[in-house]
Amino acid sequence: MPQTSFTSPLVGREDELARLTGVLERARAGQAGAVLISGDAGVGKTRTLDEVAARAVAAGTTVLTGHCVDLGDVGLPYLPFTEILGVLAADERFAAVLAGHPVADRLLGGGPEDAEGGDAGTRSRLRLFEGVAALLAELSDVAPLLLVLEDLHWADQSSRDLLRFLLSRGVLQRPAGGAPGHRLALFASYRADDLHRRHPLRPLLAELVRLPAVERLELRPLPDADVARLVRSLRERPLPETTVHRIVERAEGNAFYAEELVAATDAPTQGVPSGLADVLLIRFEQLSETAQQVLRTAAVAGRRVGHELLRDAVGLPEEELESALREALGRQLLVSGGGDTYSFRHALAREAVYADLLPGERARLHGAFARLLGGPGRRSDSAAERAHHYRASHDLPEALAASLEAADHAQHIGAPAEELRHLEAALDLWSAVDAADRPAGPDAVTLTLRASAAAAHAGELHRAVSLTRSALAGLGQDADLELAARVRYTLAGNLLRVDNLSAAFAHSSEAFALIPAEPPSPTWVWAAATHVMAARQVGENETALRVGRRALRVAEELGVADARADLLISVLGLEDDDRATSRGRERLLEARELARRAGNAPVELRALFNLAIGCFESGEPADCLPWAAEGLDRARRSGLLSSPYAREMRYLRLLVRYTLGHWDECLREAAEDAGAPSAAGAHTVAPGLYVALARGDFGAADRARALLEGPFDWMATLVAGIVLTDAAALRQDTEEAVRWARSTVGTLTDDAGTPPAATVRLSALALSAVADAVVGLRAAGDEAGVRRWTDTAAELLEQARRSAGQGDDARPQGPEGQAWLARAEAEWIRLASGPDPAAWQRAVAGFAYGDVYERARCRLRLAEALLAAGRRAEAADEAGIARREADRLGAAPLRERLDDLVRRARPADTGDRATPLTARERDVLRLLALGRSNRQIGEELFITAKTASVHVSNILAKLGAASRTEAVAIAYRQGLIAPETAGSG
Repeated sequence: MPQTSFTSPLVGREDELARLTGVLERARAGQAGAVLISGDAGVGKTRTLDEVAARAVAAGTTVLTGHCVDLGDVGLPYLPFTEILGVLAADERFAAVLAGHPVADRLLGGGPEDAEGGDAGTRSRLRLFEGVAALLAELSDVAPLLLVLEDLHWADQSSRDLLRFLLSRGVLQRPAGGAPGHRLALFASYRADDLHRRHPLRPLLAELVRLPAVERLELRPLPDADVARLVRSLRERPLPETTVHRIVERAEGNAFYAEELVAATDAPTQGVPSGLADVLLIRFEQLSETAQQVLRTAAVAGRRVGHELLRDAVGLPEEELESALREALGRQLLVSGGGDTYSFRHALAREAVYADLLPGERARLHGAFARLLGGPGRRSDSAAERAHHYRASHDLPEALAASLEAADHAQHIGAPAEELRHLEAALDLWSAVDAADRPAGPDAVTLTLRASAAAAHAGELHRAVSLTRSALAGLGQDADLELAARVRYTLAGNLLRVDNLSAAFAHSSEAFALIPAEPPSPTWVWAAATHVMAARQVGENETALRVGRRALRVAEELGVADARADLLISVLGLEDDDRATSRGRERLLEARELARRAGNAPVELRALFNLAIGCFESGEPADCLPWAAEGLDRARRSGLLSSPYAREMRYLRLLVRYTLGHWDECLREAAEDAGAPSAAGAHTVAPGLYVALARGDFGAADRARALLEGPFDWMATLVAGIVLTDAAALRQDTEEAVRWARSTVGTLTDDAGTPPAATVRLSALALSAVADAVVGLRAAGDEAGVRRWTDTAAELLEQARRSAGQGDDARPQGPEGQAWLARAEAEWIRLASGPDPAAWQRAVAGFAYGDVYERARCRLRLAEALLAAGRRAEAADEAGIARREADRLGAAPLRERLDDLVRRARPADTGDRATPLTARERDVLRLLALGRSNRQIGEELFITAKTASVHVSNILAKLGAASRTEAVAIAYRQGLIAPETAGSG
């Protein structure tokens, strides 16, 4: 139900109200929907929402409203949803529904603590989201429901994440089988003028508006005529037209400006101030001193304040407080809400009053609210508010204690970004608070390590590195050895995640040297595990194997199961087995189980990623998908969707879709991932860029180049190199193709001189451009150019051979690498001695492991080689197969080249004779000549048997044939097909 009311009319929003009312009507019929409502401050978002909420209530819809609050850098997790649940809890009508959903108690702070400690809160985040969705779904089953979220630009990250879940995975989804959906609508408003380029709400909005059930509604400034109507309606006695005109001019289409300017016309001052803040203060100063005191106090509390809290903070007798509140309510500076609360008519009003406070007055009132919120019966989720008030009151010891308590609460409810902000606030306060006044517990170094872990969980990897470096700098000369080692191996692990491999190895070496191996300790085991991983990354495989074997024994003796799991993964491939072998997979399954039993989600994710990528490397891309799905589900349940292995698994899942030719599905999933909190750069966009380029969108090259902007990112560099090399080859820009291939390999070659595994792919793509150039130069008689590019091609071929022959752990690469090598070899033969069908047949066979697009591209080259060898019928067959694949994929450039080749592959004696048959009918005719039935024709051409039958009938009619056999005979005589076709099947 709406919690505010307005005496002023709503004007000029007929179209917007009609849209919102339509969404509500569809929601009442079971078609859930959401609308994101944007507009500048004061343009009328709240007024519009209240009007539509009133209409919803009149139609029998239950309306629940939650507000987001600006607490500066302090986040209050799930605040708008907590407010909504508070309204539900106070209404007896919903008692039965709430009783069946413990999530309400958890968000309201009344639920039991998780027995597993802080990390358990993170792991249960998905259950919390699902619980909220289930609660809303059940409420909507009882009665139609409208959920209103106001001021989304102030939403904490946890609220944004929960909103994302509800809209993309939760209550807006239609049930399977055509059953009616939930009777629910969600309207959320935000200030468009507050969304700067890096505002955290921007990527969420970009993601949500792509969802089919989500609309965007922008409230633009009102036309002058509507503002004039509004101004005239606000006064019982008419205003002079000159005044109306002046207000309309100054309001600039903003309804709130207009209302405030009209209210200020009673002020004794001459004229109207130009700034809205001045207008608000003029109106504020018309109140009695007592009412002003109440509003100043309410402004410090925030946008909304309860009656009892305001009474205790302002320190007035009840009668005086009520009189002041009545005055403020009458002037519409405050409005009353449910649960004996008051809020400012508009957030700008509170901001203006707050800014007008004297510094000492502001600090005193913040201190009063902090003490009141920390009194007996305080809420478990009030720590963030107390931290905010204590900081503003300059009570730094209490601000520190409240920040740490708020961090604990954020960790408990699975809000890592808020946990990080509170921990960073505590670290900022640490040195300003005397040691004797600090809370008992961890020191600054340990606290910084915890902050780095929160940063990693929140996906802020470079911030994690920075925090761990800070912890290292904070270690004193007499620091505990175990802590010193832990800081260094934590830093090494974080550096590995941002591809700073040499520094990671240096710090892991220091950590490993600090802790004696005897007596055995878990710290030594983890230092060893990190050192093994870092050593492998810089090519120190002997060190990695020696340390890994020893650490495995110690881990087993000490029962450190998760460290043992980590070590099992790290040493895999250093001996006989790797992740692509059956024995290697057994080791990974063992590691996954050990990590799962130990409750170490990051190590479990590492095992699942290796299981997934091992399938790809062994030439079984489809088998990757179940492992990737399990890994992403585990990451989601653990709050680790932004972690490196989760990102890699999202990329791998998209890459498999691309490789297998499921391009539309690939693009759809990439779009879903693009705005996710766990979504990251090239990992999300790469397969989409591959698809776009293959479909003829050369703008993909520009988008790939944009990935190289900003700090170095290994994955972004690889993706950009592949796309830019291939795009240049397709444009036959040989210089550019070779340049991108070489620069990408050079940039990604590690400190030990090992090039990336993708070197063979980059070399093959560049070789294709070089081969095209050599063929053209040779035809033109430019022998100098031929020699120059032949030397370049020889270098590229040697690079491809080395790369394919020495992949990870000095073993030859798997099927993918060998397929690219076969293509490189075939390109070399093409430029050196002419196209060789046998070489291209090997390339086609190489990509049979699953890469349908590259196999089709190699079929094109095979068809060209066959045509050059005079084997026209075989060339036509290969081109036809590739053409059908190009059709299915939508690979337009490939299809065009194939069409041209098919025309050239027709028997020479047909000359330029026009054929009465379409291209599709010629395909059908070729299969008729091979004796195929309509069903078989349909299967081969990806059409129905009925459509094939129609084509056959058209062929008979056009050729004047009475039967299929006669049609084939006529086609032979007319040269429409070659006689040898019949024997080629």
